[in-house]
Amino acid sequence: MDLVCDGETALNALQDGRRHDLLILELNLPKMDGMSLLQRARPVKPRMPMMVLTARARIEDKVKAFQSGADDFLAKPFSIRELLARVNALLRRHSGLIPNTSRVGELILHREERRVERNGRRIDLTPREFAILEFMMRNPGRPVSRATLAEEVWNMPHDPSTNIVDVYMKYVRDKVDRPGEPKLTHTIRGVGYELREA
Repeated sequence: MDLVCDGETALNALQDGRRHDLLILELNLPKMDGMSLLQRARPVKPRMPMMVLTARARIEDKVKAFQSGADDFLAKPFSIRELLARVNALLRRHSGLIPNTSRVGELILHREERRVERNGRRIDLTPREFAILEFMMRNPGRPVSRATLAEEVWNMPHDPSTNIVDVYMKYVRDKVDRPGEPKLTHTIRGVGYELREA
């Protein structure tokens, strides 16, 4: 376990080639703030779970953290039992039991490289868009509810008063299904979304 006190040292520790199973960070760090560290650490450690622990509990902070690459967000004060439960859940989810490559029709997702292609066309996705598509490709041909996506991708309960899942799903669909290509992403009325071959 490495314990460091500023963002620059943390990034150097992630870049030095040693194995790390999990990153837990505070957003208010000297030298490099936590948001910047997330954005720079995610390409270096694409599969490593990253959790934010912070007193900054505004919705804007949570959304920005997830967009920057966080897998979980826990606001202070918190209980040690909840922290350990979330750590165990993250480690289970990233245990390596999922193959590196998934394919649905001509759509291919490479987890380790965080690369997505369709018919040789590179699809550039944000970390959150990638997380949505990665989860959908683990469940091809199965309807996935908005509540499930909120829990799996944002690590928070689905809030019916917000359409954030639908907004991000539209971003994914617009990038995956270009005009003239067979449609792979489908809306399941009253349920959510499904990824399947045309």
